[in-house]
Amino acid sequence: MQLALRDRRATTFGRRAWCGARCLLPAALALVAGCRSANPVTPPPPAGGTAWTWDEAMFAATVAPVLGARGCDTIECHGGGIRGTFALSPAGEKELAFDFVQAGWQADGEDPAASPLLRKPLAVTAGGTPHAADGTGGIFASTADPDYQAILAWIAAGVRE
Repeated sequence: MQLALRDRRATTFGRRAWCGARCLLPAALALVAGCRSANPVTPPPPAGGTAWTWDEAMFAATVAPVLGARGCDTIECHGGGIRGTFALSPAGEKELAFDFVQAGWQADGEDPAASPLLRKPLAVTAGGTPHAADGTGGIFASTADPDYQAILAWIAAGVRE
C-alpha cells in the first residue's frame, strides 16, 4: 500500500510540474508582448529638489580660508574624516575640490541662512543649532560675524539650475 501512495505522489507531482510549465507559458507570452508595446520614451527622472551651482573660485577665495582659520579642517574636527554629514580635507593636505563639494552639500540655495554650513557653527543663542565643537555652536557668535557673512554671500550667490 505504501508503494502505491509513493507512485501516486510521484504521478501527482509530475502532473503539477507539467501543468505549471504549461500554465506559465501564456503568462510569459503576455509579458513579452507587453514589452514590445511599451512606450520607448525614457521617463523623466524623479523629482526631488532643485539643483544649485556654487562658485568654486569664490569658495576658494572666501569660504575655504574661513573654514581653515576657524579650525574646521583640523583632525579633531571635520578634517579628520566625516563628522555627521560633513567632511573636509585635513589642514596639511588640502583638496579644495573635495572641500567645495562637501560645503555645497551643506548649502541651502532656497534659504541660505538655514544652511547647515551656517547654522551648525552659529551660536545657539543667535539662532544656530548645537555643534559638537563646543556643544552649543559658537564658532560664530552672531550673524554679524564677517566670516559668517562671507559664507552666507557664497551660498546666496548660488545659481539655480
